[in-house]
Amino acid sequence: MPLDQIDVDKLGAGKKTEEGKEMSFLEHLEELRWHILRALVAIMLGGVVLFIFYPWYFEHILLGPKNPDFISYKWFCRLADVTGFKALCFSPPEFQSIATGLAETFILSLKMAFIGGLVISFPYVFWEVWSFIRPGLYPQERSVTRYVVFICSILFLMGVCFGYFIIAPFAINFLVTYTIPGVTNMPTIQSLINYMIMFTLPAGMIFELPIVVFFLSKLGVVTAKGMKQYRRHSIVGILVLAAIVTPPDVITQMLIAIPLYVLYEISIYIAKRGEQLYKKGLQED
Repeated sequence: MPLDQIDVDKLGAGKKTEEGKEMSFLEHLEELRWHILRALVAIMLGGVVLFIFYPWYFEHILLGPKNPDFISYKWFCRLADVTGFKALCFSPPEFQSIATGLAETFILSLKMAFIGGLVISFPYVFWEVWSFIRPGLYPQERSVTRYVVFICSILFLMGVCFGYFIIAPFAINFLVTYTIPGVTNMPTIQSLINYMIMFTLPAGMIFELPIVVFFLSKLGVVTAKGMKQYRRHSIVGILVLAAIVTPPDVITQMLIAIPLYVLYEISIYIAKRGEQLYKKGLQED
């Protein structure tokens, strides 16, 4: 059978050309290529802007949490005044970052411009991906996932902001002040930026949990009953994660753990909705 007559699966299937004919396999690949190219152009445009203004980008965004006047520290101090938990009011220690490689700062600027461009253009990038997938869905699935681009974009940006404004200040304060006798803690700029990536991008992906649970429950892979059954295990996992990224203080650990647990509970509710759609689909079949 010729390659362009191979029946593709549901991902992108069901699309038609302008003449109303079913698209071939090679036509699917061509359309996917254009979606990817447009997404890359959006990322590159955002990256070029950030690279042009890299001094501001590094000082006020990437290295913002190491500055004492960072807005999160003001929020934490106000919260400490309201709640009476003085441990919430703190400021980052003064420390210098160094570059050990000849081209380290230049390569790092290019790398972070690309990553920043991805974060900025994420809604458009996801829209391009979804534009390729959506025509292959059934009408019922299209109606259910009508606002998926908006919801996924909001959740991702919320997760990045959560990691940037909440996790990063606590983590930087703890990691920099944790020292070994006789050793001066002077992190490289590469190390500091890598940790900033670790604090933010994974948090953005974690906040996509409700969407992932919805699709898995709609496929019958995940159930609300199962998530309730493993609720205690999830609580332990969340507390361990909060303990890793925060100082050894119960209050600050709970400040991280509570939003993550709320996200898990929301996912249980979403799983119920997905199960209903899954059972409805089985009855229609």
